[in-house]
Amino acid sequence: MTRTRTTRTARAGLGLAAGALAGLSAACGGGAGGAGNGPAAPAAPPPPAPAATQVTAELSDFHITLSQKTFKAGAHSFTVKNTGHHEHALEVEGPGGEQSSPTLAPGQSGKFDITLKDGTYELYCPVDGHKDLGMKTEITVGGAVNGY
Repeated sequence: MTRTRTTRTARAGLGLAAGALAGLSAACGGGAGGAGNGPAAPAAPPPPAPAATQVTAELSDFHITLSQKTFKAGAHSFTVKNTGHHEHALEVEGPGGEQSSPTLAPGQSGKFDITLKDGTYELYCPVDGHKDLGMKTEITVGGAVNGY
């Protein structure tokens, strides 16, 4: 009889231990359901910001040629290429502010970024007298390019 009573006591002890372990696991967020009180899963990272619109501006002697005719509000990255025989630069002025490239020797290129807002912008070469020689154009963000 001692043996039967010892076996029953041992089995009961194992059952209690298993029950306690299951209760502890559930309280800590374990278990198959995953509905515990543990920390929440990390939030997904925010979506990446839209890439800047790439614009190429070719500056020849006293003329500006843009790679696109329409512009939407947002970030723009201008690549400016001097294809002329004189030094040139490009300046953009309008509702989003102003930004310009460095002065470029013939054959050189430069870059700058600007955030365009809706409205009209003047693009021109700020090198002495080049604007007056016709090196200017106008864009309307949300519209078409209008030359002078």
